[in-house]
Amino acid sequence: MSHGDVAAPRRVDLRLLPALLVCLAAPAFFVVQWAWLGWVLLALGVGAALLTERRRVVAAEPSLARDLSLIAVGLIIVSLISLEAKLDTVSMVRFTLVLGGAVVVPYVISRVVYKDRAISFPWRGGGRWGRLHWGWLLGVLVLGWLILPFYFITSGAYQNWPVVDTPELIARLFIGVGAVGIWDELFFICTVFVLLRRHFPDVAANLLQAIVFVSFLWELGYREWGPVLTIPFALVQGWIFLRTRSLGYVVTVHLLFDAVVFAVLVHAHNPGMWAIFLL
Repeated sequence: MSHGDVAAPRRVDLRLLPALLVCLAAPAFFVVQWAWLGWVLLALGVGAALLTERRRVVAAEPSLARDLSLIAVGLIIVSLISLEAKLDTVSMVRFTLVLGGAVVVPYVISRVVYKDRAISFPWRGGGRWGRLHWGWLLGVLVLGWLILPFYFITSGAYQNWPVVDTPELIARLFIGVGAVGIWDELFFICTVFVLLRRHFPDVAANLLQAIVFVSFLWELGYREWGPVLTIPFALVQGWIFLRTRSLGYVVTVHLLFDAVVFAVLVHAHNPGMWAIFLL
């Protein structure tokens, strides 16, 4: 470049707008709970993505409209039920069917209708775990033990979960917390994040998936100042998946974190039980 040349400014990727619209449907559905707004944002996002398809230079490039439609289908399915935490049998079966459908239906559409392998669930990923992997698992337990009791108890967020004062309810809470934790990684990381990474840089894709992840957790019960915790958690989970390529590892991290969540919820509803926390 000669002395007189001026570097051309970087162009903003206009495809980010459709993706952002689709991801913003999540807070519409799960935070403000305006279903009509969620539907409008999904329609605008997928529609805008269809307009960008004309700009594809190579026909073999992944279709943004198709990938956003898979995310939209998952969000629509999840939005069909209230995400309020309940432990009765009917509610748990409903959660299982709907959340399961939000993972299975986009996967089947991708494989059968779109004829691609956009969504996958790489359990082992990058191979054996090293010292850093094991160290982070220990760190998750320590951080959870230090932070989660303060959050749940001082904010009163534990009251967003039902009282668990019998062995049966405690067992149901344990199953529910763990099952939802596994689902989080199947949907937010292996579906939403993976689909977005086909089109955008890792940082942008991670920020977009965090919008969806945190919105879901808000309706589930992580309210008050919960996003101060859930936003970093969602971003870190995306980053860990990038480094390990392992669904098994991110699920393990999540389950360890949720084990502390479970213990805190039981203790908060029954202060005489499991008094192992500083607060």
